[in-house]
Amino acid sequence: MKLTRRAAEVLLTAGILAATAVPPAQAQGRDVPLRVASYNIHAGAGMDNVFDLDRQEQALRALHADVIGLEEVDVHWGDRSQWRDLAGELAQRLGMHVSFAPIYRIDGREFGVAVLSRYRILGATNHEITRLSTQVPDPVPAPAPGFGEVVLRVRGVPLHVYVTHLDYRADPSVRVAQVADTRRIMAEDSGRKILLGDFNAEPDAPELAPLWRELRDVEPGAPTFPALNPVKRIDYVAVSAGVTVRDSRVPDTLASDHRPIVADVSLRR
Repeated sequence: MKLTRRAAEVLLTAGILAATAVPPAQAQGRDVPLRVASYNIHAGAGMDNVFDLDRQEQALRALHADVIGLEEVDVHWGDRSQWRDLAGELAQRLGMHVSFAPIYRIDGREFGVAVLSRYRILGATNHEITRLSTQVPDPVPAPAPGFGEVVLRVRGVPLHVYVTHLDYRADPSVRVAQVADTRRIMAEDSGRKILLGDFNAEPDAPELAPLWRELRDVEPGAPTFPALNPVKRIDYVAVSAGVTVRDSRVPDTLASDHRPIVADVSLRR
């Protein structure tokens, strides 16, 4: 039956068209595919500790990812990255949108995490979580920024993407606090969520266990660190309900001191 525009509006208001226009079987078949990745880019330096943004661009391009979480991102930070804006430059080279969330901002120098996205970024927040600063003497754990969140709409499906870099120290106490902060912040948003990042702990670490109550750890079947002969996985893609994992892998590259993790997922409508 062909509906006039006015008839369609009436049926939609009544809730009839929304319930009957697409049969359930067809709706399930319209899940939205998405490729996501997380990559600690080591401030632009490879496993050889040589700064080479061309090499990292090639490694990122080879992922063919729609959304990428980046950690250890310099923005005019210093000589090690030639005072360049790595977040903005990589986004421009790859033709992607970018949101940068600095952990440190010192006299115009910035260091933090970023999200690159082929989809337009509708909103972005730089959340505070507990940190033990590397930039001050005798630091104490305190709230600090650098937990990035972006809101996307992927072919009509809303999605929250978060990127993080957890504390690297052997003592897990700061990571314990960071995981609690992460869960609290992510609980404020409903719907589909993906968490990307360098957690500096392996999947069975006790401090990460609370994360797996709400999120599924995407297991790629390979370690990510160090990039040369890796022995442990400390880099993650984690997904909420409403996100189905179809495949995942760890590409072999020495463009950073970490290897990236890539996951093919589907967003359920």
